[in-house]
Amino acid sequence: MNEKGSKRREWVKTAAIIFLSVLLVLTFFSNTIMNYSLPEVAAQYVQSGTITAKIRGTGVVESGDPYNVMVNETRKVASVAVKAGDTVQKGDVLVYLEDQESDELKAAQDALETARDNVETAQNAYYAALLSADINTEVLQSVGESSVSGYLQRIVDAHTAVEQAQKEVDDWTQKVNAFKTQISITPENDADVSAETKALNEAKTAKENADFALTEAQNRLKAIESQLEYENSVSDGNAGAAGNIDELIRQRNQAQLAVISAQTAADNANLAYERAQTALENKTATGDNASDIASLQNQQAKAQAELDAATNRLTEKTNVLGEMSQALNLDSQYDAIVKAQEEVAKAEEELQKQMEKSIGAVVTADVAGTVTSINVTAGESTSAANPVAVLQPEGKGFSMSFSVTNDQASRLAVGDRAELVNAWRYEDVEVTLSGIRPDTTDPGQKKLLTFNVTGSVTAGQTLNISVGQKSANYDMIVPNSAIREDNNGKFILIVETKSSPLGNRYYATRVDVEVLASDDTQSAVSGGLYGSEFVITTSTAPVEAGQLVRLADS
Repeated sequence: MNEKGSKRREWVKTAAIIFLSVLLVLTFFSNTIMNYSLPEVAAQYVQSGTITAKIRGTGVVESGDPYNVMVNETRKVASVAVKAGDTVQKGDVLVYLEDQESDELKAAQDALETARDNVETAQNAYYAALLSADINTEVLQSVGESSVSGYLQRIVDAHTAVEQAQKEVDDWTQKVNAFKTQISITPENDADVSAETKALNEAKTAKENADFALTEAQNRLKAIESQLEYENSVSDGNAGAAGNIDELIRQRNQAQLAVISAQTAADNANLAYERAQTALENKTATGDNASDIASLQNQQAKAQAELDAATNRLTEKTNVLGEMSQALNLDSQYDAIVKAQEEVAKAEEELQKQMEKSIGAVVTADVAGTVTSINVTAGESTSAANPVAVLQPEGKGFSMSFSVTNDQASRLAVGDRAELVNAWRYEDVEVTLSGIRPDTTDPGQKKLLTFNVTGSVTAGQTLNISVGQKSANYDMIVPNSAIREDNNGKFILIVETKSSPLGNRYYATRVDVEVLASDDTQSAVSGGLYGSEFVITTSTAPVEAGQLVRLADS
């Protein structure tokens, strides 16, 4: 029994020693074990230095001067002949309409029918009053008539004369309107100047570029000459200064040659622009329709003279009929006829307008350009309030815009050229800064940059660009890999150290920042920083604010 008890105590003692040994080892190496379970991060201190700013932004291309294609009556669309992005010439078909009357045309026809019915009703009332009239001898004597039947016949004849005169006026009115319509659709110039216009725009761009290059070369020469003048004034036999002067003289000579070269290029570009203008003017002159328009205007004037004469005859015959009716005290009935006839004339004029609008079953392009949007599909009806299509006229530019901080905007100038991200995807697209103005959403802190866009783009297309090449010094610069972003904005994670009985612990702490400028590798930031922070750049696993991390071995 004693042997068994002794062995059991020995086993318990041994187990206790092993347990305490393991516990001691775990205690001493717990820091190392825990560290290996933490994300490993690489970090570096915030630095100061220079960044050549590239301000980046994304904008949607918009039409600079859109042309809305309108249809002023309600018509059902049969089919659409183009799509967004297509290039069209003046007169090209955009939309085919179903061969049916518009709602406005039907309404005008109904109004004319009603007006004519009103005339007939007024005339019947007049004739009834006329037949029942008590014609006395004095009335007959005043008009030189011996019998009642003869007097009534004279009134009927006067009515007939008025109706014939009215028909004559209507016929000449229709002819005059036809000449007006023909004149309105005859262009003053029908020459195709698209090629010359394009050449002029290209020459204008080349001229502006050459002028800009000349200004840059002249400014550089002035700067070198000013520096040379300063060095000469302070040299006073200094050997080092003499070396600077020699170098500046060499730079001045090169700058003078650059100015001469730029001046030659600018002169050539100006000459090419003037020649393009002359070519456009000459081509425009070949399409003069002045003689045709003058002939139509002459015919219209003759038709108008006939209309005026017919109108005078109608007035005379209407006055005769009015005088005869007045003798029988039938003024009110006669006035009703005149008023109803006036309503007929108005209804006929409105019907003529609607018929002219409804001529043809197609909608064509009034200008050459690019289709930016089509707002109807087959089976839909057009509306006078909404355009069926929107065109970007040929030769008119596009624009885009995005917002930046005031500090970023201060390093830009109107005329700066922007670079396209993934430029290989675009053949001939050029983006130039055209305006800097306060952003209405935050006018105190931000500016809205507006760019002119030329080349093979369409409205609605999204472009990513970078602009600006001016260098500036910044107090706090971090690698681009350190910049993070979430729904609350941009931030960085810095390493903070806390002491513990088992050694130092490292924590990731969030600091919200604003990116002031960036290049391809680093960014200048502002925020709650002192300039000596240890910024996390990369990690072996995702890291969040407040999380324990371990530092990578240097």
